[in-house]
Amino acid sequence: MNLDLLVVVFYFLVIGAVGWLGVRRATTKEDYLVAGRNLGPCLYLGTLSAVVLGGASTIGSVKLGYTYGISGVWLCGALGAGIVVLSTVLAKPLLQLKLYTVSQVLARRYHPAARLTSGAIMLAYDLMVAVTSIIAIGSVMQVMFELPFTTSILLGGGLVVLYSTLGGMWSLTLTDIIQFIIMTVGLMLVLMPMSIVKAGGWEAFGSLLPASYYQLSSIGLDTILVFFLIYFFGILIGQDIWQRVFTARSANVARYAGLGAGVYCVLYGVTGALIGMAGKIVLPQLANTDGAFAAIAQAVLPAGISGLVAAAALAALMSTASACLLASSTIALEDVLPAIRKRPSGGLAAGRFTTLIMGVIMLGLAFLVRDVMAALTLAYNLLVGGMLIPLVGAIFWQRATSSGAIASMLAGSLCVLGLMYYHGIEANSPIYGGLLAGGVAFVVGSLLTRPNPQPQVQSE
Repeated sequence: MNLDLLVVVFYFLVIGAVGWLGVRRATTKEDYLVAGRNLGPCLYLGTLSAVVLGGASTIGSVKLGYTYGISGVWLCGALGAGIVVLSTVLAKPLLQLKLYTVSQVLARRYHPAARLTSGAIMLAYDLMVAVTSIIAIGSVMQVMFELPFTTSILLGGGLVVLYSTLGGMWSLTLTDIIQFIIMTVGLMLVLMPMSIVKAGGWEAFGSLLPASYYQLSSIGLDTILVFFLIYFFGILIGQDIWQRVFTARSANVARYAGLGAGVYCVLYGVTGALIGMAGKIVLPQLANTDGAFAAIAQAVLPAGISGLVAAAALAALMSTASACLLASSTIALEDVLPAIRKRPSGGLAAGRFTTLIMGVIMLGLAFLVRDVMAALTLAYNLLVGGMLIPLVGAIFWQRATSSGAIASMLAGSLCVLGLMYYHGIEANSPIYGGLLAGGVAFVVGSLLTRPNPQPQVQSE
């Protein structure tokens, strides 16, 4: 235990030191928010992979592999497919806009009021995802190192707030590269092969696991569909992902390095599923499958090595938390506060102050929120149900109007909230109902109102 804790402490020190290097690079607002739009292929691939593959994909893929077998790959498969489509279809036109947020893209197509509405929805989504990642960081440290939950939140979350506030996107990029390496080594090169060996090798897989564990559809077609509706489309429209796209040096970097990140996501999902399948053999009667990742790591790995794998899990969680923290800060700085205060957004100092305030709010909510999966599901349902239709319409339907877009955001979001309250958090109906309500409101609202001359915002 002491050796594992020492490994994680060393990891925290490295992340803190690397994050500090980003402070020297962040000399302008553009450096702070989008790394000067100057990332090459290696940095871009690493940071995009790290931000996509957070706690849900790491811990969730192992849990799904433990429960369903190889079919657990679909969660990361949906994320990887989203990255591939984003990189090949949307990355080039997004880079040409020279913007900072999703809401600014909507403001180019619709009335500026759509910017505030979409900004509020996106802010809620990113902040809630950041909160769930911080809670997961606290839970991992609490279980593996027997630290108090409050202490774990303050240590892990405080480090995220510190380097995100000081160096912005440059700190996130540099720390993401370290986290990408640790995730790759810890899960793909250490935990997966050692889990398979502990389970008895591939021969044990064939004899001790049921046939359903080798069927890609065993998780259920309805669940696969929901994964794609939530995660695939969530990747296509998420501020945290778009903000990474804005950092690419060129369209070719975004396209080809993005494709590499998409393939990596799928391989990461296969890794998680195989670890879960091996865990089913080693620990066949786990009472709580949510803790499958930590239980398998503790059962399979010796001291010190399990600390490396714990660092890998924390790396995945911290990359997502920092990305969503900066995304929520960017939306507040560029979209929400200017609309409320009726004045332009601030510069570098304002960016750092906004990130610090959002970080404090994030830590505060982490102590209040108890149901992590409920919060994460709410975040993604709100994002897709409220934002997908008007964003797709902005690109593909010339008859779309600002009134239709705002009506769609409100109808989709309210429908999601209502159905989650009525049918429960885990129901699939909220995302279906939100998309349907948002689609109807978008079409009807657009057809009933006269198209206005499209307002343009300046590239910022």
